[in-house]
Amino acid sequence: MSENPTPSPEPTRPGGPEADADTRPDATPPATNSATNSATTGTPTKDPLRGSRTSGIWTAVVGFGLVLLLLVIFIAQNTQSVSVSFLGWSGTAPLAVALLIATAAGLFLAAVAGSLRILQLRRRVRRDARR
Repeated sequence: MSENPTPSPEPTRPGGPEADADTRPDATPPATNSATNSATTGTPTKDPLRGSRTSGIWTAVVGFGLVLLLLVIFIAQNTQSVSVSFLGWSGTAPLAVALLIATAAGLFLAAVAGSLRILQLRRRVRRDARR
């Protein structure tokens, strides 16, 4: 029985054979798809799977549906009445309702603070643009 000698590996430069292919002056670039070519050549190609307004709306509807489902579960599990006091007013309300009102008030205050900051930055940009 004769043994087949294993071929010795070809010597390569540091970085492996992939680095050799990219650094040789006579190397041709590997075949690429049209999306890669459009990115490198600057010619746009239409992506058939790109996002659209309809897909964005669909994603939002699904997201809001999940939030609504979680909200219904939260309300169903927190129906016990609690005593609520605020600025001299007091009363009783279901725990879920009290927490949801507090959350809505917090979101409202954050939105007001954020809107004021956005207006402040827009004024500053307009002022700097006039100079």
